[in-house]
Amino acid sequence: MARSLRTTGKKRQKKSSSETAKVKSKKAFRSYRQAIGYLFEKTDYEKEQRLRYNATTFDLARMKKLLSLLGNPHRKVHTVHIGGTKGKGSTATMLARMLEANNYKVGLYTSPHVVHLHERITVNSVMVTDSQMRGLLNRVYAPVEKMSKNPPTFFEIMTALAFMHFVDKAVDIAVIETGLGGRLDSTNVIQPKVVGITSLSIDHQHQLGSTIDLIAEEKAGIFKRGVPAITVQQEPAAIQVLKSQALAAKAPLSITGTDIDFSHRFETSREHGPHTRICLTTPTSKFEHLRVPLHGNHQAINCGLALAMLDKLKSAGYQIDNEKAAEGLGRVSLAGRMEMISYDPRILIDGAHNAASILALIQAIGQNIPYDSMVVIFGCNSDKDVEGMLEKLQYGADKVIFTRSNSAKAVSPQDLADMYTEICGKMYQTAPSLGQALQLAGSAVSKEDLICITGSFYLIGQAKTRFQPN
Repeated sequence: MARSLRTTGKKRQKKSSSETAKVKSKKAFRSYRQAIGYLFEKTDYEKEQRLRYNATTFDLARMKKLLSLLGNPHRKVHTVHIGGTKGKGSTATMLARMLEANNYKVGLYTSPHVVHLHERITVNSVMVTDSQMRGLLNRVYAPVEKMSKNPPTFFEIMTALAFMHFVDKAVDIAVIETGLGGRLDSTNVIQPKVVGITSLSIDHQHQLGSTIDLIAEEKAGIFKRGVPAITVQQEPAAIQVLKSQALAAKAPLSITGTDIDFSHRFETSREHGPHTRICLTTPTSKFEHLRVPLHGNHQAINCGLALAMLDKLKSAGYQIDNEKAAEGLGRVSLAGRMEMISYDPRILIDGAHNAASILALIQAIGQNIPYDSMVVIFGCNSDKDVEGMLEKLQYGADKVIFTRSNSAKAVSPQDLADMYTEICGKMYQTAPSLGQALQLAGSAVSKEDLICITGSFYLIGQAKTRFQPN
């Protein structure tokens, strides 16, 4: 009997050692592929077909618990917070570049990415590396496993990784873009130095609401007591909500073009071609005739917001030289925003993914890029304002080719075509893949024509990878 017990004990000991080894090997990811595979196993609401937007699905308590297990890295970094519907990434990038030019080490967290996941986490324009990402995921593994009953999502883990990386790199300040909404967004755990709200329009209406006032209420959820907030001119209903929410949160709110002296004008020069210049004046700063680095009136508005946020940081004690800020602004370039990825034929990509963004894109192309005829390759996801996007598309596209991206939420080309016919009755073509859509477009254009690919970050990411694989 004693021998039997000893044998059983040995077997148990071996099993226990085996389990420990298994955990250790899983905990210490030996390769980047293994680590990133673990991350992609997590629930990703960006890919969900039908997503309920509530405090269960988007649970800030879960995010706070994960951060607590990681030592609360978000509390060890100074931040600014940017929400809104369109222009968040552009505004965040412009602000980050101006701070970098003033000799600050700047973290930047944005979403979604165009080609590579690591685009979302950068420090002074340098993406997090494979080895750094593997190290971060090794450190986050145990806390994530500890929360197995209510596991963190892909975006929550990514947000935590960003905070951890910014602490590791000892950034002076991090520019944080919200993901979805604001009130329940995973990034809404920070106590920022300043909050910015970009232009609001209808998007993610199944989650955030189908009216501009409901959307504004969700976006205003990132206001914090005593933290200055800045927004741009909005629809009256949106402004009313933002003002009431700011008052309730005791957050001083300013509006560019109303409370802050701001103007912009379009011009053409031999040196810069078509572009927009802006002026912004506050009691502490004066920016005159700055050239906006990105095309379109909408980018001028985003640039004004970035400058106003920079001025608030200046008022908070940050050493800002306006000339250096202008130099940093001049170095801004942004993937997937009116980006020309081919010149023969001319192919432009843009991540416009709601009706207001499509209209802004069409206007910006008309202002800045000469062409004889424009063929639009269009694909979008089902959680967007599809009909609104198609309605705006008709005003700029001479020919439309509907296709689909590799997203699980992509609307079928034929469904898009049916809706387009119902809305405007114009001609179209369909293609089951981007490659076939490009073949159709290529056979229809001359040297003076333009091919524009838009409607989805998934779609433009595929296009950029196809033409610029490195």
